[in-house]
Amino acid sequence: MTTAIHLVKGREKSLRRQHPWVFSGGIQKVKGKPALGETVDVFSADGQWLARGAYSPNSQIRVRIWTFNQDEAIDEAFFIRRIEQARQLRNMLAARDGLTGYRLIAAESDLLPGITIDKYDNFLVCQLLSAGADAQRDNLVAALRHCFPECSIYERSDVSVRKKEGLKQVTGVLHGEEPPARVMIEENGVKIAVDITGGHKTGFYLDQRDSREAAVKYVDGKRVLNCFCYTGGFGLYALKGNASEVINVDVSEPALETARFNAEANGFDLNKAQFVNADVFQLLRDYRDRGEQFDVVIMDPPKFAESKNQLQGACRGYKDINMLAMQILKPGGTLLTYSCSGLMDANLFQKIIADAALDAGRRAQFIERFSQAADHPFDSAYPEGFYLKGFACHVI
Repeated sequence: MTTAIHLVKGREKSLRRQHPWVFSGGIQKVKGKPALGETVDVFSADGQWLARGAYSPNSQIRVRIWTFNQDEAIDEAFFIRRIEQARQLRNMLAARDGLTGYRLIAAESDLLPGITIDKYDNFLVCQLLSAGADAQRDNLVAALRHCFPECSIYERSDVSVRKKEGLKQVTGVLHGEEPPARVMIEENGVKIAVDITGGHKTGFYLDQRDSREAAVKYVDGKRVLNCFCYTGGFGLYALKGNASEVINVDVSEPALETARFNAEANGFDLNKAQFVNADVFQLLRDYRDRGEQFDVVIMDPPKFAESKNQLQGACRGYKDINMLAMQILKPGGTLLTYSCSGLMDANLFQKIIADAALDAGRRAQFIERFSQAADHPFDSAYPEGFYLKGFACHVI
């Protein structure tokens, strides 16, 4: 008999709206002794069946919901159905945008909580972030092999959030071949090398694809500063858009080496590109103090807020870098600025940029909004899936 979770009276409302989380404070009693990641049925206080999900005794999110269909078992066939459903959207996007790299599964937003899967050419890279995802590894791999028999499967579950779920960090081959040092993908006609085993996240930031393409229209003939460039994504599109000069800045020398490789692989003029190994905060101050000016500054920093208690510090960090960016922009220049912190509300981010403009002694006119690429959807029942926001600002 399946172990069961019974909710506190009134706490079933979110599940009736098909939100996929049950928090520890919403549980009245646990029937049986469910193991880490075990599938459990969830009932309302008056005994009505609500959902079926994965139990995580160490997390504040105590149950992550797999299904709201009482007749649906959580087995290999379940994962095949979910993957094929997600694949329909990605096939359309891949054909439209010329993609050989994209997000296949966006966790809760694709009704597979705690599971992120990116496809890079013929490699599927999995991050299993929850106890339930970890417990279903075998069923998931079998389903991926069924749906993508031509692909090798690699795991990158080397993220600190697993500790909250009572899990260790794990990496390695799940099926097929070990990835090479660089896997080449293509998006919007731009070639990009991905380091699957050692790169950030699963190897690349696929979610900024639409923003990278949108940046092209701002850079023609312009001097561009690309901050936190990683492997050069925005810089490649700036070169594609005929920028007169692109300065790529990152604290990681290996990332810059890949950025240079990517520029060469696309046949771009390397005389127009620089690759600067430096701390962005310090370099911006140095540029300001010596009077350097740019036509376009691209500001795509890593996540500043991992938890609510880090949000105030994140606000200060975002304000600081955007203030410095505006101080080195020529009058009439363009600031392309982004936040990938899910806890950073879009309105709050806009207010931070406005405050940064005041401190910089400049005015910023918001002329375009950005969000995560379409292969990173957010489900109607899961607004938390919206995390990436950005603005194009005309700075005067």
